[in-house]
Amino acid sequence: MAISPIPSSSLSGVKLAYATPSLGMHENHTLPLKLKAVSKHGYAGVEMGFDDLCSYAEQTFGDEFKGEDDIPTLVKTAEKVYELCQELKLEVICLQPFSDFEGITDPTERSARFETAKNWMAIMRALHTPMLQIGSTDNPSRSSSYTTIACDLRELADLIAAKVPNGRIAYEPWCWGAWIDTWRGCWEICKLVDRPNFGLCLDTFQSVGREWADPTSESGRIEEGGITEEKLTARLQYSMEELAKTVDPEKIFYFQISDAYHMQPPLTPDHEEMKANEGTPARGVWSHAFRPLPFDDELKGSKKGYLPIKECLKAVFATGWRGWVSMEVFEGEEMGKENESVPDEWARRGKKSWEGCVAAMAEE
Repeated sequence: MAISPIPSSSLSGVKLAYATPSLGMHENHTLPLKLKAVSKHGYAGVEMGFDDLCSYAEQTFGDEFKGEDDIPTLVKTAEKVYELCQELKLEVICLQPFSDFEGITDPTERSARFETAKNWMAIMRALHTPMLQIGSTDNPSRSSSYTTIACDLRELADLIAAKVPNGRIAYEPWCWGAWIDTWRGCWEICKLVDRPNFGLCLDTFQSVGREWADPTSESGRIEEGGITEEKLTARLQYSMEELAKTVDPEKIFYFQISDAYHMQPPLTPDHEEMKANEGTPARGVWSHAFRPLPFDDELKGSKKGYLPIKECLKAVFATGWRGWVSMEVFEGEEMGKENESVPDEWARRGKKSWEGCVAAMAEE
């Protein structure tokens, strides 16, 4: 049975945020510029990108900042950022992305990763944010055991509960993840972790980009086994219906929204982008620079997104969940321009994109 439309009147509990890495990729796009753009266009919060904090630390403290392991300087930077967010009436909903954490089998390496997590928690306290976002590991050398993965994440959930006020973890299934790359896998891990402060970060791109789309094919969709577009779309529909019926809305900690470009030519091994990102799976390359805003009427032709994200949008809200929605998009060409107006432009268009999402969900 198809998921019923989601009336716009039922979305009053939704709070809108924007991920800071998605507001520009040039050094001219400073963190204060990004935060002011988000505030200007009426968002309630931001996902704080770790790299944005590092860039702002370098801009603020110069040679005093010794890099991403310089936690005392990053904490001082985070304190300044929190003050600015207070002035702009913005909530920092999470620090992201903490990656390649779970499934480490070497005890020394595992211990070091937990120490890094503790350092991030110090930054979280300075930002006054309770939530750490973790993307599923894309490292195939990590353990594929769900028991091992859940054990690591359970230990981290207990640690963040002790170290950060109201500390929580939002686990996201990256569509190029080595072992967890779908909402189903992520939900299974969530149930195994079995901690009240461990939940999901769902994402339209990650879900549809794994279950329906394929950036390595000419059609832009999965073609394995000769599956037709009709059957593929029906399979996605069934998956989204299962999500709506299965996932506990209390376990959805927030929801990211983006679309994707139909890659022409496809991201085959001889594609320049694949050569420039050797070792990264095609879906990972796709994710990092070819994810526009959905329902963006300012995009034309091949620059428009093509993923059928409408059912994913409806599925998440059909669970009954209402919470933080964050625009997380990556458009390497446009965001790489040096113009200081870039953050304002993307924040403005993001608001229109969300309005398009709301309208699409209300359609029969």
